[in-house]
Amino acid sequence: MKIEQIYTGCLAQGAYYIESNGEVAIIDPLRETQQYVDKANKEHAKIKYIFETHFHADFVSGHIDLAKKTGATIVFGPGAETNYEAYFAKDNEEFKIGNIIIKVLHTPGHTLESSTFLLIDENGNKHAIFSGDTLFLGDVGRPDLAIKSDLNKEDLAGMLFDSLRNKVMTLPDDVIVYPAHGAGSACGKNLSKETVGVLGDQKKTNYALRADMTRDEFIKEVLEGMPPPPQYFAKNAMMNKSGYDAFETILKKGDNALNPEEFEAIANQEIALVLDVRKEEDFIKSHIPNSIFIGIYGAFAPWVGALITDLKQPILLVSPEGKEKETITRLSRVGYDNTLGYLKGGINAWKDAGKDIETLESISAKEFSNRFKNEAINTLDVRKDGEYKSEHVVGDKVQHFALDYINDNMHTIDKNKTYYLHCAGGYRSVIAASILKARGFNNLVDISGGFVAIKNTDTPTSNYVCPTTL
Repeated sequence: MKIEQIYTGCLAQGAYYIESNGEVAIIDPLRETQQYVDKANKEHAKIKYIFETHFHADFVSGHIDLAKKTGATIVFGPGAETNYEAYFAKDNEEFKIGNIIIKVLHTPGHTLESSTFLLIDENGNKHAIFSGDTLFLGDVGRPDLAIKSDLNKEDLAGMLFDSLRNKVMTLPDDVIVYPAHGAGSACGKNLSKETVGVLGDQKKTNYALRADMTRDEFIKEVLEGMPPPPQYFAKNAMMNKSGYDAFETILKKGDNALNPEEFEAIANQEIALVLDVRKEEDFIKSHIPNSIFIGIYGAFAPWVGALITDLKQPILLVSPEGKEKETITRLSRVGYDNTLGYLKGGINAWKDAGKDIETLESISAKEFSNRFKNEAINTLDVRKDGEYKSEHVVGDKVQHFALDYINDNMHTIDKNKTYYLHCAGGYRSVIAASILKARGFNNLVDISGGFVAIKNTDTPTSNYVCPTTL
């Protein structure tokens, strides 16, 4: 028996390759599926089943493409409905893979069809669970993402309580826990950085598995401090339920090298979004007017999903050389399938063609501190609410809203005023500045190094309060 976790840091997502005696099961595959086919071929094994723990909201799964390539059966838990061929398992139904068994435990709560897959090894022992978003290390899945449900989040949280107590916590303490996500995912609040654990440890340390916790206490604690889901979640879940174009088709369309004249013409004709995915310091030095920065060296896909509201938005890329295919791939993972091409030669080609460029003013934290003390300047903090509440710059003209909700808060700032922007380290503030610039806010200054650097100056900050939820 072989179990391999295939973890994708940008999405904080774990897919699983399970093999026994020449047969393979894949659990929660990514959009690009050739990696699983190649792995199985290398092992001279055949992919028999593709198990989906639920309709994922935070990424587009590769189950449909993988089934077409391999002939494997897609398996969902009870209550699932799809627009493509799949098998909908019954609670406690068993599937044989080589010498092992995958048993379906229906664990509704995160979503109605959510299921945990119990692996029973060659000796009949309960070896591991693939818990999807039902159970994370340190947390449980958010219960507000059900598709077309007349149940509210409190109802679903109650169902999750029952699922955990009746299906998961009854398993032996030495059962290995393989969750769908780790820290960084918006599918929960307090996920651990660890990506593999043991059930007994979770029973001791996970707040949601406290033995003395009542159902009402569970519902309250799970829902407390939970921000609204990112806008793309429902759209990705629907793609996973209804179907999508083949990944190879999306990649071929987007892998289209354009010279500056072609790039500019398509941008104007298609009303395309120019997405600059280089490092923030490169964007600061020079960028195409009205382009939006979301760098691939940060949490790229989730920020694209949070900030670009239309999955069908035509996109043109300004990318580091050699990163074009990777960028198209990572966009497709969250359902952005309409990349039309990329700027061949990058920003240097644009400059050489005599095209206009813009810059973003950026100053050091020390310089910001000097100006803050000697001038009445407007400061805009775009960190998350929890980060801001824990500690922030103090002043009459300090303003805060999280980058996630920038589109809802532009009316609160004045285009005629200059704003000094910061996040924690510099990535999110440049994203915010690029969006604001594209909307006509031209008086912006980025604070290099963000709040981490500001704290090392004598800029006045609030007293530190340890946040319960960031």
